Amino acid sequence: MAIIPARGGSKGIPKKNLKFFCGKPLIVWTIKQALNTKSIDSVWVSSDSREILKISEKAGANVIVRPKSLSLDISTSESAWLHALNCIEQKTNLVDIIVGLQATNPIRESADIEKAIKKFQRTNSDSLFTGSKIGNYFIWQKINKKLTSLNYNYKKRARRQDFSKQFVENGSIYVFKPKILRKLNNRLGGKIEVSLMENWKSFDIDTLDDFILCETLMKRYLLKK
Repeated sequence: MAIIPARGGSKGIPKKNLKFFCGKPLIVWTIKQALNTKSIDSVWVSSDSREILKISEKAGANVIVRPKSLSLDISTSESAWLHALNCIEQKTNLVDIIVGLQATNPIRESADIEKAIKKFQRTNSDSLFTGSKIGNYFIWQKINKKLTSLNYNYKKRARRQDFSKQFVENGSIYVFKPKILRKLNNRLGGKIEVSLMENWKSFDIDTLDDFILCETLMKRYLLKK
């Protein structure tokens, strides 16, 4: 089952999930990508917004009315997925695998979702996230107002080619077993795997600048196909 959480509220961009993105409401892109993925049996959208639910249903998704108490700024995607999972299992059979898709990550293809599901099954994983290779970057972080080298020792600088493989979680696709979500209240746990996507698919939409950037990438790389 693909479950897409989509709140009605958004501080950065009002009604973000409904804002037209490359000619369609933003959420419709994720719904269509999920519907066109062969391994997905059904697509569900969880939202507190009647408008989002109406557009989602028109686009071909099943809909779940999410309580306002699970649609706050502090509400997690896990709470939405768990509520949706319980609703789905009351209406249908038990869910084998959950494919969690973020509507604010529209730069993906159905092939990316299919690839993630296949790797999840092939590696007998409990959970999986999509990401991309970070590259051989020297990363720093500030702790207690003091800069500290994070992935290397600056006092003994390693060669870039000696770096171990590192990945950035892009937030686009998550695949996990229901028991992991229920037991840990987390999308990730047990045996965790990563399915790689191109770096340019790693952007999500939070601000208007993100919106413009993602539209540009979508038009340049995907819509030309």
